[in-house]
Amino acid sequence: MSSTDTDAQVSRAIENLTGDYRVDPAHSRFGFVARHAMVTKVRGHFREVSGRLHLDEQDPTRSSAEVTVNIASISTGDDQRDGHLRSPDFFDAEQFPTMTFVSTAAERVRDDDYRMTGDLTVHGETHPVTLELTFDGSSKDPFGNLRVGFDGRGQLNRRDWGLKWNAALETGGWLVSEKVQLELDISAIRDVEEPEQPTVSS
Repeated sequence: MSSTDTDAQVSRAIENLTGDYRVDPAHSRFGFVARHAMVTKVRGHFREVSGRLHLDEQDPTRSSAEVTVNIASISTGDDQRDGHLRSPDFFDAEQFPTMTFVSTAAERVRDDDYRMTGDLTVHGETHPVTLELTFDGSSKDPFGNLRVGFDGRGQLNRRDWGLKWNAALETGGWLVSEKVQLELDISAIRDVEEPEQPTVSS
C-alpha cells in the first residue's frame, strides 16, 4: 500500500464526525501575512487561542465556530515589531485585549472544501469575513482523543477594523500593506460524552 493510500485511509478512519470540538492550541496555528516595504512578506501568529467548533457532517450548514485570540500573544519573530503591533498604533492590546470570530454561515463547496462566514471583532470593530477551509482528515490519537484537522485561508483589509497606521516610502507606496492574508491550521478534539448515570430508586 502506498503512503498516499495510507493517508487516505487515515483521513477517513472516522465515519461520523458530527459533534462538538475544542480547538487544541498546542497543535493549531492562527497566522497572518502582510507585505512589508512593498518588497517582502512578514508572517506572524497568535500563540494563545481558544475556540469551539460544532460539526454536522450530514448538514454542513449547521456547523459553527467560535474563536477567541489573545492579542498580546502576537508573535512575528521580532520583539520590537511585536511591541509596536500591541501598541495603540495597531491593535491597542491594553484597551482591546481579545479578537473574536463567531460564525454566521457555513457550507460545503465541494468534496473536502468548505466556506465559513462570520463576524470578526478586532480593535472594537466588527465586520464579516469569509474563510475558505479544507478538511485535512480525522484520527484517534494515542490518548484516545478523536481529532479533526482543517486548514484555512482568508483575506481582509485591516483599515476596515481601524488598524490604519502606516508610513509612506520615499520611492512610493506604503511600509505595511492594507491587505492581510489569514492562514489557519486547526486541530480540534471532540468532546467526550459523559455516560448517563443510572437512576437509583429509593
